[in-house]
Amino acid sequence: MNIFFDVDQTILGMDNSLRPGTKETMSSLIDGGHRVHIWSGMGVRKEVVKRHKLGPLISGIYHKPLHDYHQRLEELGVPMTPDFVVDDDPEVVTAFGGVWVPPFYFGGTHDREMDRVYRIAMQFAHKGTSDDDHFRAKGVLKPFS
Repeated sequence: MNIFFDVDQTILGMDNSLRPGTKETMSSLIDGGHRVHIWSGMGVRKEVVKRHKLGPLISGIYHKPLHDYHQRLEELGVPMTPDFVVDDDPEVVTAFGGVWVPPFYFGGTHDREMDRVYRIAMQFAHKGTSDDDHFRAKGVLKPFS
């Protein structure tokens, strides 16, 4: 699968800290045969990849569409449709399918959301779905708990 991680408040806190477990989760996904991509509504965030030494884990860095999600992929230089997204924006998760994570603001927390991300991604890869409340199949509109 091509798995797309959002940057701001998904993997990166407002204090520029990396969400706990991000590198480990990305590495495990890659070990499972998946490709990890980074995208952001703020543009191509190469500086985040460099600062946090994510380069060896990342297959691509892109500008994320903030509306007309599927229609804008080509315009923004995204060469494929994501198979699975990880985002704090529920609309993006609903548009592409994947997992919604609560916003991450500051380092030093005991945040374990990346464990959940990995578990949901593996369930989706093997079964095409997940029973976790934070999973959304593409186009499924329902509130997140």
